[in-house]
Order: sequence, then C-alpha cells, then structure tokens
Amino acid sequence: MKLEHAALWVKDLEGAKDFFIKYFGAFPNEGYHNEKTGFRSYFLSFDDGARLEIMSSPLFEESEKSVYRSGYAHVAISLGSKEAVDELSERFKADGFEILSGPRTTGDGYYESAIIGFEGNVVEITE
Repeated sequence: MKLEHAALWVKDLEGAKDFFIKYFGAFPNEGYHNEKTGFRSYFLSFDDGARLEIMSSPLFEESEKSVYRSGYAHVAISLGSKEAVDELSERFKADGFEILSGPRTTGDGYYESAIIGFEGNVVEITE
C-alpha cells in the first residue's frame, strides 16, 4: 500500500502554491477549477514522487488554529541532511516564520525543525 497524497485546505491557494514552490521545490499541476461550485485545487509534486493537494472553496470555514488541535498535526518533508534542515530553518526564521521547535534530535531519533508555516499550518522539516 502507498499513501497517494495528503490534502490541505487553504484560504489563499496561489500563496500556498508559491510557499511550497519557494521553500520545497514543489512542482504544481495546471490546477483544477469547478466553475459550478467554485472549488479550486492544485496537486503539488515533490522530487521523490510524494504529492500534496492544496484546496480552496468559497464554502471554506475558518476556525482558530492551535498546534495542539485534533486531526492532522503537520506535514513532514525530508530534506536529506542535517545541514539542509539547519539552513532552511534559518531561512524560515529570516523570512519571519515562527520556529516551533528545533532544529534538534527528537527522542525517537529524528533530526527536525517544526515551523508555523503558511496560514498557521505546522510544517516539519527533517533530515
């Protein structure tokens, strides 16, 4: 079995697409727009074949976000090295994103950093 993709609701679809392109080198598809419902989405592909769907809709309801809410907790993206985690953590910090934790080695052995990324969603970067 293989996880086909994960999906993320966003208010600013183009801004979310640009975030994942800028920081993670994502490759977006042409996008999808259902003119009847107003639903829009992009599938973002990454070098290893993983995919993330970002979606927006006029029916979207925003609620206050907490990093400790129920449901999906974060998206984790492996960068391939500790140095890459350190460098991207510094880049996020310089660009004004809040570093939630790290860079550090966790109790279960991951070298990671967690940031509060686009629209308050937690993104974890690992080696």
